[in-house]
Amino acid sequence: MDRRRLLLAAPALLLAGCGFRLRGVPQFAFGSLYIAAPEGSQLALQLRRTLEATGGGLRVLSDPAALPQAEAVFELLAEQQERSVVGLNASGQARELELRLRIRFRLRNQAGSELIAPTEIVQQRELSYNETLALAKEAEEALLYRDMRRDLVQQLVRRLAAARP
Repeated sequence: MDRRRLLLAAPALLLAGCGFRLRGVPQFAFGSLYIAAPEGSQLALQLRRTLEATGGGLRVLSDPAALPQAEAVFELLAEQQERSVVGLNASGQARELELRLRIRFRLRNQAGSELIAPTEIVQQRELSYNETLALAKEAEEALLYRDMRRDLVQQLVRRLAAARP
């Protein structure tokens, strides 16, 4: 019986000893955040939803009239989807595509000083392409862009949590 308990406790002891710790709720250096982004930006919408769901006490402001009340302002300077052909088959048709989602952003406080200087983040994915499966590949492309957007939002949340005045 003691041997069984020891075997069950061993993984927990090893994880505790290596410094492993679950990522908790992000703590932000500001209490309210205004997100300034182009109208209809999917990334800004997903970022707003993610920040509201974190439950860390951060108020996310979206009404332009509330801008003066924000302690920090997140500005989405650019959001660009790119698609390029990187491989062709013997007859010159696209065989492989490279999808990129590129964003530029900055974070500043109300006084105008930058907490995060203008920064660019790029996500990219490879997609095999077949002309006979064009509709399925379109759906796969949309899914890959959504996945890249989700990854970028997670990176943004971590960067916002690390920003200090």
